[in-house]
Amino acid sequence: MSLAWRIARRELRGGLRGFWVFLACLTLGVAAIAAIGTVRGAIEAGLTEQGAVILGGDVEVQLTYRFADPEERAFFEGLGEVSELVDFRSMLAVGDERALTQIKGVDDAYPLYGAVNLTPDMPLSAALAGRNGLPGAVIDPVLLARLGLEVGDRVKLGAKDFIAMAALDRMPDSAGAGFSLGPPTLVSSAALGDTGLLAPGSLFETEYRIKTPEALDLETAKAQAETALEGTGYRWRDRRNGAPGISRFVERLSAFLVLVGLTGLAVGGVGVSAAVRAYLAGKTEVIATLRSLGASGGLVFRVYLLQVGALAALGIAMGLFLGGVLPLVFGPIIEASLPVPVDLALRVRPLAEAALYGALAATLFTLWPLGQSEHIRAAALFRDAQSGLRGWPRSIWIVVCAVVLAALVGSAALLSGLAMLTLWAAGGIMAAFVLLVLAALGVGALARWLAPRMRGFRTLRFALGAIGGPGREAQAVVVSLGLGLSVLAAVGQIDSNLRNAIAGDLPEIAPSYFIVDIQPDQLEPVKASLEARPSVSKIESAPMLRGVITQINGESAMEVAGDHWVVRGDRGVTYADALPDGTMITDGTWWGEGYQGPPQISFAAEEAEELGLKLGDTLTVNVLGRDITAEITSFREVDFSTGGLGFVLSMNKAALEGAPHTHIATIYAEEADEPAILRDLAKAYPNITAIRVRDAIDRVSEVLKGIAAAITYGALATLVTGGIVLIGTAAAGEKARVYEGAVLKTLGASRAAVLGNFALRSALLGLTAGGIALFAGIAAAWAVSVFVMETDFHVAIGSAIAIIAGGILATLATGLMFAWRPLATRPARVLRARE
Repeated sequence: MSLAWRIARRELRGGLRGFWVFLACLTLGVAAIAAIGTVRGAIEAGLTEQGAVILGGDVEVQLTYRFADPEERAFFEGLGEVSELVDFRSMLAVGDERALTQIKGVDDAYPLYGAVNLTPDMPLSAALAGRNGLPGAVIDPVLLARLGLEVGDRVKLGAKDFIAMAALDRMPDSAGAGFSLGPPTLVSSAALGDTGLLAPGSLFETEYRIKTPEALDLETAKAQAETALEGTGYRWRDRRNGAPGISRFVERLSAFLVLVGLTGLAVGGVGVSAAVRAYLAGKTEVIATLRSLGASGGLVFRVYLLQVGALAALGIAMGLFLGGVLPLVFGPIIEASLPVPVDLALRVRPLAEAALYGALAATLFTLWPLGQSEHIRAAALFRDAQSGLRGWPRSIWIVVCAVVLAALVGSAALLSGLAMLTLWAAGGIMAAFVLLVLAALGVGALARWLAPRMRGFRTLRFALGAIGGPGREAQAVVVSLGLGLSVLAAVGQIDSNLRNAIAGDLPEIAPSYFIVDIQPDQLEPVKASLEARPSVSKIESAPMLRGVITQINGESAMEVAGDHWVVRGDRGVTYADALPDGTMITDGTWWGEGYQGPPQISFAAEEAEELGLKLGDTLTVNVLGRDITAEITSFREVDFSTGGLGFVLSMNKAALEGAPHTHIATIYAEEADEPAILRDLAKAYPNITAIRVRDAIDRVSEVLKGIAAAITYGALATLVTGGIVLIGTAAAGEKARVYEGAVLKTLGASRAAVLGNFALRSALLGLTAGGIALFAGIAAAWAVSVFVMETDFHVAIGSAIAIIAGGILATLATGLMFAWRPLATRPARVLRARE
């Protein structure tokens, strides 16, 4: 090794000529993964360190449909300082204008942590106190603009008037509030008593935030709550995980972005391999000289392994520097674009993960050409020393490559936290890689077959001859560009299908409005008024309660079902006597009209299968603080994609009829009449809340737009890496093109003909890369849409055309970038130099 290092060190004194592409590809790939990991770590640290601020307290206990009784309140106060909040959706009215808002009724202790920022600047207590005998409200600026409100104007909430005292710029606990269909409005909870919005059965939640002493152990407090609040249907959160929904979202999105980064590293690996191959091909004479002086193949391998290893360490170090520093440089932009606190700092784990991925990728893509270098013999000095690397490496290196590949995929699966997604993604990347290599070989063979048959098309014949000739230009171009375009094609197709599913197909089948909090005595009058409208085509209604599934077969539901969404919070529960119209029972039997026996449950079939439920199992559902244990006697088909009424859990009428509850209704109407429907309903029944489905779709579309943008940026980074590989490939082939151009000019070809030859071959390779990438991207997008997102899939023509056009333009640009020197060089000078 000392001899090998001495030779390697002396060769490295000649500079890094030929290794810029190697360094750029490795640096970009490592930097992308390191940056993603750094931002993810910053968000996780922010959520942990600011958990109490995000949550609004050290502990939060949520109750549904009710306020805490004196005993429960006493327990909360025994843990520390308590702030009581009531949270629900309602309609804010100004004249004939109505808008959905998320009401948060707060007490004098709110907020326990942080501060509420208002415009104009004033204490929250002063704003909520109001003036002129009316209570105050602070309203989100978006809602103020939507309703044309100014500070000081009157607004109506339910049956009561409020004064808009200020614009709500920021709430310290907004990040932990989760997804909301309406902008927030803050009022005093004491002012809600005579609004008519908190009638028995109305859907609202109370949140008890507790600021605990530092010495209090949260795990001990949680255990005490399990005893003191047993059977009440409470939900516990504490500062250790103040925003679990955001944590899950960040974890999964960043894991997916890491996979996109690994794809970029795979694209860069093609450039790494090509750079090492080109470098070793240029060192053929040096290697042959070493062999003639008695050097073994193993010594040659070690010499260039040390060189490549040293340069790989340099590339990884530069990537770690960029990936660690860039998030800090753009920290203000990142913090402004995220709804959660971030703690941007250099962290060891994300940098170590990126370094591991970079080292494994560099090893994987350099071992093959290094292994081939062992086959260069001393006789190469007396033959064509520019023939390059040929043959297969020894079997030991093939096995090592397989082991390194397994280590790379295994590391990604282990560290990303989404093992199955990683394995499927790795399989897709390898399948696309193999497909692109086979396509490149196929294009070369086809070009060799077609070239002699294009006698009447000289420029096309020369272009096909160059594509099918010796060298690896076609393979490097098709594979590097194709992988980057494949990721971009998949992202484009998935994004297009999601947008179509939400903004295109759903409004055709979804209702115009969801109406909630309809009191039982209001249901028939509401339905009668709606049925009298010619624009209303259909009305559906059902009793509506909220319940928490606490036990499955007598065991904790969270322990049995894990983190499944059905048991994660409270769910909509309904009841029915006779089998509702359109209900399809897939297994078991309905209890029948007039049933008065023990409680029974009909459960959604698909969700039951995911939870492992079967007929005869028992569920304990806490409704209004009362536990109801019922047997599952049937499964039914529930299609949530229609946007209509759909309940995971339905019970027999006798089990729930006596509980205070409201009704929910869906209205299917012509779009032109929707504003009038909302106006008339709000005037006649100020307590009910109407949720316009098109507005909900817009909110979901906004979220998806942000997700798609993040993923698209990751895909573009992959494409940039592919562009660097293209430039490196074109630069490496410039010398051969100079000679080729000289020969063509000598044979009478004009500059235009030579340029057309270069442009045509680049366009053909780009068309091939774009076509194969489109096929691979559509296949990946179809699998994700159908099997992961469970939506219909249609090929987005616009995105498909853009991918193919992008492939052609990318190769054309890089090909022409290095065409000017071959065009400008005089043939005599080139041909004499080759004698």
